[in-house]
Amino acid sequence: MKYQKRQNAIILLADGTIFYGKAVGNKQGTSFGEVCFNTGMTGYQEIFTDPSYYGQLMVTTNAHIGNYGTNAEEIESDSIKIAGLICKNFSYDYSRDAADSSLETFLNDNNLLAISDVDTRALVSYIRDNGAMNAVISTDVDNIDGLKKQLAEVPNMNGLELASKVSTEEPYYFGDENATYKVAALDIGIKKNILRNIAQRDVYIKVFPYNATFEELSDWNPDGYFLSNGPGDPEPLKEAQALAKEIINRDLPLFGICLGHQVIAIANGVSTYKMHHGHRGINHPVKNLTTGKGEITSQNHGFAVNREEAESHSDLEITHVHLNDHTVAGLAMKNKNCFSVQYHPEASPGPHDSSYLFDQFIENIKKSK
Repeated sequence: MKYQKRQNAIILLADGTIFYGKAVGNKQGTSFGEVCFNTGMTGYQEIFTDPSYYGQLMVTTNAHIGNYGTNAEEIESDSIKIAGLICKNFSYDYSRDAADSSLETFLNDNNLLAISDVDTRALVSYIRDNGAMNAVISTDVDNIDGLKKQLAEVPNMNGLELASKVSTEEPYYFGDENATYKVAALDIGIKKNILRNIAQRDVYIKVFPYNATFEELSDWNPDGYFLSNGPGDPEPLKEAQALAKEIINRDLPLFGICLGHQVIAIANGVSTYKMHHGHRGINHPVKNLTTGKGEITSQNHGFAVNREEAESHSDLEITHVHLNDHTVAGLAMKNKNCFSVQYHPEASPGPHDSSYLFDQFIENIKKSK
């Protein structure tokens, strides 16, 4: 690869701390968001297109990003959802036969600003010590004061509703219309691989917008209901909470993942809170309290369910816990056909230890029928 002179760039955190890097390729500009990090060694394309990351500046802890290129089949939504990329070493060339494009081309096609040559170990260490916060990445390195003023106007993730930014505008179908079962899915940031995992279990899915009502979902006469993953704070999602309450009151089969898990908790009167720096990676250890087995899981969330409130709730059972910090990783209702998890059993990217949860959902549907 010929030598390419690249423009200087900075990462300016909300507390005034600055890290330095270089713009990837010829891309220039400025991008704002909450800075967070993902510890996955692979799966960058799936991460970048995961709607749960909407509005976030992604720091990748793996030292090399882009070395295996991109593939049009390995996306979780219709476009890149992160606000910007921060990495150590960016690979302009790739060596995987299955790739159909370079990561640089993929980023350019999605008009995404990326910064490399950053001391990501120092940056991640800083986030771990000081917490996730808003930040700006920019090639406008001589305008620090102006960037600070703009950054001060960026809303905090705490209390921010983002599901409407990534949800489908119109209902759509997924899977085989002749399948045995029908599931109505609420799209508050759904990943394509979740749909694939549900559909391959003999299920036809109708996906509804984030603010759809119970009447709209139930008119399709589904056998079960699903609340998806997604970005932002679950607290402002009043329509989704009302939907979950109605499904629960009618004792219909309900399964929630990540943001959907948090919505189910709130629907039961259990609060959520913004975590210090969240869980984002593909090697998070979880214990299934029902079976006693450990699971290595893929996780991506910055909010969590209040454990004390969940433990004291008469109708809820904590089914899974995160072994690093003992946060709630799974819930089930004792007398209702409802359960949820705070991680990604579809594992894209990541391990497949938790795929049994989709089977559990189908079993619950069978029992209800």
